[in-house]
Amino acid sequence: MTTRTLSEATETKTTRWLTLGEACKLLGVNESTLRRWADAGHVRSFRTPGGHRRFSEEDLRALIEGHTAERRASYRDLGQLALARIRRRLQRGRAQAAEWYTALPESTREKLRPLGRRLVALVSDYLGRGAQRGRLLDEAREIGLEYGRELKEEGLGLRAVVEAFVFFRRGLTDSAVELCQRSNLSAEEAVEVWDLLSTLADQVLVALAEAYSEGANGRS
Repeated sequence: MTTRTLSEATETKTTRWLTLGEACKLLGVNESTLRRWADAGHVRSFRTPGGHRRFSEEDLRALIEGHTAERRASYRDLGQLALARIRRRLQRGRAQAAEWYTALPESTREKLRPLGRRLVALVSDYLGRGAQRGRLLDEAREIGLEYGRELKEEGLGLRAVVEAFVFFRRGLTDSAVELCQRSNLSAEEAVEVWDLLSTLADQVLVALAEAYSEGANGRS
């Protein structure tokens, strides 16, 4: 049991003890989640004479570091899951109804495959590297623009391009659901993954539309 008495807690002079609110802010979780973790023994805590919880900052930061490393490892798996899922769907004949795919010559598919692999890898980086998300969003937009320009040059209509986007986005989101289940992510963590994926995918979709609007009305 990690809930300690006040006298026991004060014996650890190097440990800084945080209030419930401070600890929640540090971890980025709600109070009920942190109480549950404390009751389960995942973090040290004690109660003041007034009955208020105090949490070890040292333990919380160790939890963050370990959790972050574990999540980054899981996010790296997302790219492989998504690529495998997309390939299977194309090989199993689901592309038969996808005119956007069957209409592309093999030379164009070969040209687009590296872009697709980079975009999937970028998704994994985006989920795991908070400090670099702005740069990664810019890169995702550039990939979307390049995709759109290539497909427009091949004569694909905008509707077909949106269908292609939906196909690949579904592959990513289905893989993300599988990842959340494998990693036993909490509801809050799963929502965060979904929000991040949606933000990135939205930027790619806007870039595709921008590529198709280039040159419209005599302007680029």
